[in-house]
Amino acid sequence: MTKLSYKYLSNINSPDDLKKIDKSQLHVVCQELRDFIIDEVSKSPGHLGSNLGAIELTVALHYVFNTPYDRIVWDVGHQAYAHKVLTGRRDVFHTNRKLNGISGFPKIEESEFDAFGVGHASTSISAALGMAVAAKMRGEDRKVVAVIGDGAMTGGLAFEGLNNTSMDKNDMLIILNDNQMAIDPIKGGFTQYLVDITTSRTYNKIRYRFSNFIMKVFSLDEERKNKIIRFNNSLKTALTQKEHNIFEGLNIRYFGPVDGHDVENLIRILSEIKNFKGPKVLHVITKKGKGYEPAEKSVTVWHAPGKFDPETGERLVGNNGIQEPPLFQDVFGETLLELAKVNEKIIGVTPAMPSGCSMTIMQREIPERVFDVGIAEGHAVTFSAGLAKEGMVPFCNIYSSFMQRAYDNVIHDVALQKLPVIMCLDRAGIVGSDGATHQGQFDLAYMRCIPNLTIAAPRNEMELRNLMYTAQLPGKGAFVIRYPRGKGFNLDWHNEWQEQPIGKGECLKEGSNFAVVTIGTMAAPAEKAINQLENDTGLSIAHYDARFLKPLDEELFHEICKKFTKIVTVEDGTIEGGFGSAALEFVSDNNYSVDVNRLGIPDEFIEHGLPKELYAQLGLDADGLYKSFKKVAGSQ
Repeated sequence: MTKLSYKYLSNINSPDDLKKIDKSQLHVVCQELRDFIIDEVSKSPGHLGSNLGAIELTVALHYVFNTPYDRIVWDVGHQAYAHKVLTGRRDVFHTNRKLNGISGFPKIEESEFDAFGVGHASTSISAALGMAVAAKMRGEDRKVVAVIGDGAMTGGLAFEGLNNTSMDKNDMLIILNDNQMAIDPIKGGFTQYLVDITTSRTYNKIRYRFSNFIMKVFSLDEERKNKIIRFNNSLKTALTQKEHNIFEGLNIRYFGPVDGHDVENLIRILSEIKNFKGPKVLHVITKKGKGYEPAEKSVTVWHAPGKFDPETGERLVGNNGIQEPPLFQDVFGETLLELAKVNEKIIGVTPAMPSGCSMTIMQREIPERVFDVGIAEGHAVTFSAGLAKEGMVPFCNIYSSFMQRAYDNVIHDVALQKLPVIMCLDRAGIVGSDGATHQGQFDLAYMRCIPNLTIAAPRNEMELRNLMYTAQLPGKGAFVIRYPRGKGFNLDWHNEWQEQPIGKGECLKEGSNFAVVTIGTMAAPAEKAINQLENDTGLSIAHYDARFLKPLDEELFHEICKKFTKIVTVEDGTIEGGFGSAALEFVSDNNYSVDVNRLGIPDEFIEHGLPKELYAQLGLDADGLYKSFKKVAGSQ
């Protein structure tokens, strides 16, 4: 394909360069940005739809505000590609989400223009409020903008921040980038509320003109300005005969809704309101995938489409006719539907990830028993606890790194009350290109210390099915099942369910020199490494699958510790406090003289790259494990 050429974009290396362009030509800049992002993402997969929808808004923000002195805090960081391109990262954008390349999300260490790091949703208002209050306390004329979108307003943290924004002295501007989407269409009452707001055009027009007139003509102190805001609220009630706008009910001035794809009008409005005192909200209506027809028509698919032909819109996902094992998420989705058809008490719950976790498979056939609760992980867990209290069997599916946000809910609302919620942690272990904010490296450690939990990790698709079947049987209590992103190992995986004894592992292979004990899907690379080492050295190495982190199979570990003087544990979780630590504790508590060599993710955040690259870098692929096992063997 012909390399694209750009009239303006090639010369924009900072927002200062952007400001040199006449406003009448900014629509050309926006189109060039759109073409650039489509071209780059087609070759180097990343987030597409959200970024296409935020282009005009991004250009307007950097045109009006003095960044990086003024702070722009992005929420749901996958809408910030245009921001990165305009702030000096155009020529390295081809490294986006690649090993040692730039991050797919805003990152403080990467650029002074990235005011706050983000990968999870709903953080912008709280973080920006802290910055705005700090500026106020220091007497700085620093503008602070929070850009919240892609469903992030459904998260509880956003409302906590909103509540404090109305109470603390600040001049923050909140941009509500409203596209009525997360990855999937947003569910919930707040979405409808935003739709209702957009119908109140008479009020918005009169109130906005009135505010401008008063502020320009009169010099008002803060008390009088607050009275003006309260008058505006009364004006809305009189004009619409509806309940207050939630923002204005909190004394946060509301502007909008406005067209988020009219860059010149956005610049005019931002220029007029940026110096208004006190907190304010600008409600911007955008379209996810804007300007690229395939992305506009199929928003969920084009959220992160993988490689594609930018000219035809054809996604390059073929496997040349070769049959491949299923994704673990699809095994979960299909098994959940099968179980739900048999057990009418089963309910599916997910926080805004029905397609990501494949709960859409059940949703299509039994929609009344699937609940997408929005980007609200804590609520998802406690909602599930309420369902369980009343005799239902909730499968609550949350990505491993996102479950961190519901930690208190797991302890207080599930484990403490011994409620049988089944928590399925998708994307456990290394997830790859999304980087440090998304790696599922902590769940084994942070779940292990909670009483009343059963924690299991299947080594393959069939075990995932068996564990899901076991977890929904009566009397099993709160259950955690963690499994990785990506494909499984078996073409024939539709096994008949078998109840799995709680806390029981398995000897996969006998041996005499030392023992390797794995948990979850780390069994596969460990098996390859063991076979290769035995072929090369003639050693005899035993291999055990723990299967359960909690309760640990003590009978199995007694057997191992009586037979071997060296044990190697392998996990795709943090080495601090995880499965290896549990093995060390067992050895110590039972006074065994056994050396335990722990292999896992080191005590650091793992940045972005392909999973195979990162596992190799961590020494957790077959080659790396081979070297570690050989080192253990050589120390005998």
